Amino acid sequence: MTDIADNAEIADLTRDTLIEKLGIEMLEIGAERTVGRMPVAGNTQPAGLLHGGASAALAETLGSFAAIAHAGPGRYAVGLELNATHHRSAREGWVTGTATALHLGRSTASYEIAVADESGRRVCTSRLTCMLLDAPS
Repeated sequence: MTDIADNAEIADLTRDTLIEKLGIEMLEIGAERTVGRMPVAGNTQPAGLLHGGASAALAETLGSFAAIAHAGPGRYAVGLELNATHHRSAREGWVTGTATALHLGRSTASYEIAVADESGRRVCTSRLTCMLLDAPS
C-alpha cells in the first residue's frame, strides 16, 4: 500500500471504506505533503454544517496516506493520536485538506492537517501521529 501509482489504484484501495463513503478524493500524495478534498454535501450534521467528524476523518485520511508514503515498501501506518480544532463552519462546496509533515521518523510520523473551504478560509486544524509498522509476512 505504499506505492500509490494512480487514481485507479487509490479507488481500489479505498473501495467500500469510509474514505469512499465520504467522497474523499486524493489530489497529491507524498511523505512531506499530501492533499485531498471532500464534498460538504452528504457530510453534514442536522443543522446543515460540515460535520466535525467528517473533517477529522479527512484529516486522518490525508495524514495516513502521507505516513504510508513515508513508511516505504513493505510497511504501513496506523493512527496513534488525532486532534482537531474546528474554526468555522462550511455549508456547501468542497473542503480541501493539506497534510504537512512535522516529524518523519523511523517508527512514527506526525502531520499538521489544515482543512479549508473553497474561499481558502481555514475550517479545521488537526494533528495526526502515526506509528509505522512492518507489513505482516
